[in-house]
Amino acid sequence: MSQLLGLARTMRLKQWTKNGFVFVPLIFDRKLDDIPYLLATLAGFGLLCLASSIVYLINDIADIEADKAHPTKRLRPLPSGQLSRSTAIIATVALSLLTIPLAFLLKPLYGFVLVGYLLLNLGYSFYLKHLVIIDVMVVAAGYVLRVACGVVLVDVVRFSPWLYIFTTTLALFLGFGKRRHELVLLQGGANNHRAILDQYSIVLLDEMIVIVSATTILTYSLYTFSAEGLPLNHTMMLTIPFVLYGIFRYLYLIHVKGEGGAPDEVILRDHPLQAAVGLWGIAVVIILYVLK
Repeated sequence: MSQLLGLARTMRLKQWTKNGFVFVPLIFDRKLDDIPYLLATLAGFGLLCLASSIVYLINDIADIEADKAHPTKRLRPLPSGQLSRSTAIIATVALSLLTIPLAFLLKPLYGFVLVGYLLLNLGYSFYLKHLVIIDVMVVAAGYVLRVACGVVLVDVVRFSPWLYIFTTTLALFLGFGKRRHELVLLQGGANNHRAILDQYSIVLLDEMIVIVSATTILTYSLYTFSAEGLPLNHTMMLTIPFVLYGIFRYLYLIHVKGEGGAPDEVILRDHPLQAAVGLWGIAVVIILYVLK
């Protein structure tokens, strides 16, 4: 039982929320009420969750020794000994043999994108995470591939390229915020846990966070009044304040509350941020499906 609980923790079920990006094309292409596309996206979401768990397992297997030196990650199942390395490897192989064939069965192109997502993360786990700035860009690419998974499942006709850019800059914003949190948390011993942190500084990360946060707001704003397929009265611009508040709230959590280490966990416990995301989602659905 202890091994199963450890396996479930290592699979990071809470972090499956990040795979919600696969629903972005379904919603913004106005196909949320199309049952076949909705079911396909739900299936794609499930497979993407399994794929992300494969990535977490591989990453934790590769980082066992480094995680033992981390103040919080040492409590994870693998470095703490709750989950054995052999069990984690067997689970990784089994999940891979299940997930990849089902992805191609769902839709061949989706299968290729999912495999690309897995290969990118394998590259991250064993090499790319050691390259300064590239490490965060690869994490951001993972979010874009989640959106791409949704795009190929719903055969989009109105999905704007601006949303790809918005996803990229938002992911960079979250990624640099996470690096900053790690640097502050680990202080002088940062490079003992993650050598790449020695290549960053608080000042550098703050400057990059300013750039990507401003770009995120700009790209979303440009989407709301220049993308094709939106209501002609530009009502989508009414959703900009929710994005602004969400960015500002996250900056507040990073700089004042000292959070930001795991964006998915932050949104699961911060009620104002949850409210901003929820109200933004409701406004988008009303504008795209009711007001049109």
